[in-house]
Amino acid sequence: MNKNFKIYAIIFIIIMVIMALFEVNKKEMTDWRKNFDMNEKSPFGLFVFNQEVKDLFKNNLKKIDQNPYDYYNQHKKGLHNILVIESDLDEESWNKILTEVSKGSDAMVITSYIPKEISDSIGYFNSQMSYEDQSVLKLTDKKYQNDFIKLDKFPAGRGFEFVKPEVEILGKSMEKDSVVYANFIKTKMGKGNVYVHSEPLFLTNYYLLKTGNIKYTQDVFSYLQDRETLWFVESNTKVSRFFMRFILSKPALKYAWWVFLGGLVLFVFFNAKRKQRIVPIVEPLKNTSVDFVKSIGNLYLQEGDFHDMMAKKAQYFLNKVRIDLLIDTQNLDEEFANKLHLKTGKPIEMINEAVSLIKKGQDPYAAVMKEDLTRMNQLLDEILK
Repeated sequence: MNKNFKIYAIIFIIIMVIMALFEVNKKEMTDWRKNFDMNEKSPFGLFVFNQEVKDLFKNNLKKIDQNPYDYYNQHKKGLHNILVIESDLDEESWNKILTEVSKGSDAMVITSYIPKEISDSIGYFNSQMSYEDQSVLKLTDKKYQNDFIKLDKFPAGRGFEFVKPEVEILGKSMEKDSVVYANFIKTKMGKGNVYVHSEPLFLTNYYLLKTGNIKYTQDVFSYLQDRETLWFVESNTKVSRFFMRFILSKPALKYAWWVFLGGLVLFVFFNAKRKQRIVPIVEPLKNTSVDFVKSIGNLYLQEGDFHDMMAKKAQYFLNKVRIDLLIDTQNLDEEFANKLHLKTGKPIEMINEAVSLIKKGQDPYAAVMKEDLTRMNQLLDEILK
């Protein structure tokens, strides 16, 4: 088995064991956010209500995934019910709803906040009425006096601080310190009615699953007529279109996905190291000057032209004397020999013999032997040391 593969396998096993330990010791966290999402099973989601709503409206309910403004511009509807639950609608959509109500439709609006311009036209002003951690929701109609819901988790505490005289109060919230404020009203608009409830928590999973609470919900919706109901869900129940939404929505699949990504990163980190290719050995350029000189020298020796070689050697020597020793080489006389003797410190006899051989090499008619070339070469090299 490849050594690197063993390392990857050990690292992967360690990660899996750590992930398993985290999963075993993990405490389930409850999401208490008020999302009012009809697909959410958290305490304050609307999953249970979404499952029961068809029976509640006798299968005469239609979910609309458009905002009211776009929907009513594209569809002409007869008289019907309108349901809005904690939706962030724009003012144009609210106006479209009120227009439909004025024609004879009824609207059930269950939300903690509506834009002030809309609430003013309906006939009320809502605000934060309480900060208590518990409250009881009850209806004012005597036939529903035994049906109520106790809110013991994060009640909104919002209610209607002011309502117009023609507005009918259908429900109220009662705090443990005997504070009472309206939270469910009905107002006439044209030929239809608008029902507004300021505490949507009673529709959430946490409260609907408690014994007896469903009766209060049925009582609230009993005010609507038995006809087609349009539930506008576009604002608060948009389903994510992210292609990973299913995997990320399931804890087991989500952990498997992250483990896969972690293993992939480790594989890339260890296996994708930059592999440097072999750098070829480039031999440095050789200095062939010496070989060239030797070749030329051998050529001269083979040709036997010792006179020419003596002349070139003498020319090279005199050039060095002029440049390095600054001695005039125009006349190779006794004065030149003395200056060369003083500058180089060589014996005068050696200097005189070298000058004599230089003159012989410069004389085109002198008879030159190989021994003369050898001797001159030795003397000149000695003098220039």
